Amino acid sequence: SQISYLLSHNLTNLNNTLQNSSTKKSAAQNLMNPILQDLLSELSPDFDKETGELEVTSLITDSRRVVPGALFFAIGGLRTDGNFYVEEAVDRGAIAVVSEQELGDHLPIPCIHVKDVRIALAEIARKFYNTPDERLHLAGITGTNGKTTVSMLSQHLMGGREHVGLLGTVRYDLGRRTLPSFKTTPESVDVFALLSQIESAGCKEVVMEISSHGIDQKRVYGLSVEVGVFLNLTQDHIDYHKNMEAYFATKERLFNLSNGHLPRVTVVNIDCPYGRRLVNTLDPAIELMTFSLEEEASLQAHKIVLFSDRSEFELEWGGGRVSVVSPLLGRYNISNLLAALGIGLARGFEMKEMLERLKSFEGVPGRMQRVEIGQDFNVLVDYAHTDDALKNACSMLCDLTKNKSIVVFGCGGDRDRSKRAPMLQAVLDGADTVIVTADNPRKESIEQIFDDMRVAMDVSDIERVQFIPDRKRAISTALDLAETGDSIMVAGKGHETYQEFDGSVIPFDDEQVIKELWALKTGEKNLQS
Repeated sequence: SQISYLLSHNLTNLNNTLQNSSTKKSAAQNLMNPILQDLLSELSPDFDKETGELEVTSLITDSRRVVPGALFFAIGGLRTDGNFYVEEAVDRGAIAVVSEQELGDHLPIPCIHVKDVRIALAEIARKFYNTPDERLHLAGITGTNGKTTVSMLSQHLMGGREHVGLLGTVRYDLGRRTLPSFKTTPESVDVFALLSQIESAGCKEVVMEISSHGIDQKRVYGLSVEVGVFLNLTQDHIDYHKNMEAYFATKERLFNLSNGHLPRVTVVNIDCPYGRRLVNTLDPAIELMTFSLEEEASLQAHKIVLFSDRSEFELEWGGGRVSVVSPLLGRYNISNLLAALGIGLARGFEMKEMLERLKSFEGVPGRMQRVEIGQDFNVLVDYAHTDDALKNACSMLCDLTKNKSIVVFGCGGDRDRSKRAPMLQAVLDGADTVIVTADNPRKESIEQIFDDMRVAMDVSDIERVQFIPDRKRAISTALDLAETGDSIMVAGKGHETYQEFDGSVIPFDDEQVIKELWALKTGEKNLQS
């Protein structure tokens, strides 16, 4: 995880509560917890009768969370291996262990040997929570940029939080309550626990962000995704996937049987070259819906006009042509809107109804979010943290700026170093003044991060770029530089309310910092006058 042990521990407690509440629901329905034999029937273990009748109270992947009756999954990870903690799980009351290693001769409890423990976890979790995905209409959204905007927009267009569940980067909406997100795409056991709660709240629709890590680590393996959505693919996570081809191959698994399930409908952005590639590889059994700002598609935007407070365009689709006024800013948000409308159409919602609901959409936290502080220039907070996202964000900033544009941003530490120079290049190409600062340095030197970014610069860029390690001071500098008609964008963290330094997490909310700094600055001016 990217955050400290303390935060992880707190989220683990929240996660445990989720599983326990769903388990109680299952127990109330079935009068007892599922038995081991039933959960593992497809894995065909050779159990004696007494072992097979053991009741399973919970599915656990962290030995510290094991409670009596738990089925423990020993999962190998990037930093540690669950097999190192099997004895702790036994001591805490686990009734059996699922592992890729042969441990049976060394344990006082059954060890179920499997070829892939993550696939086993996904399949068993789906059974444990009584296959909620079979009765929910689930849209799975993947892509480098735009997942959060499309998921929240889709939720709003199809009925809002009370009627449409959501699992994403910012939050988990479960119908009757909302929880803070602890992973864009949770572990498979958590996915099914959350879906069970969404179903019990009476929701029929669910939108879910699906990350490449989530696909690669089988967190959504076997999940019944009815509508699969591909937004785009640009350089990100190369430290994990190694190259763009592997990155694309991972995303592609959501749309073919290698993920254990085939979507009924696929909604694809054909303005992205990887989207066009995906279209050519889809199973003919999948219904295809495309969207585009440039090409002929199932949903296409024409005559786009961008304003500082809205976007206007003509929408053409199979049902006709209509003028649209969107509260979202920028061309890329028109693309996101087309994706969301495609999801709604795939689910049988009427275009007229969705466009009417669009008028009341309040936006997405940390996505081109305006900060109103009584100033005579624009201030926006955005999550852009790839070169493509920054390019799009800067383009939008220019469209709504009368005078100069100022961008404050940084690059994360302990992540793909090759994306740093392209990120700075994107901002150099799209902004007048550039302030480079800390994002989440983690355990990496901020000077090393800056050096990697400086590769994009030449002599002509020196006068308009400042490197300020302290993020608060960088934002303060931007506010000092801004004049009437200018625009500031603080990019990279968006909705996040923390920074990561050398294994520690400290509170830091871009929006709040901007408001606090402005209050101090205006207060000082008032005192001077």
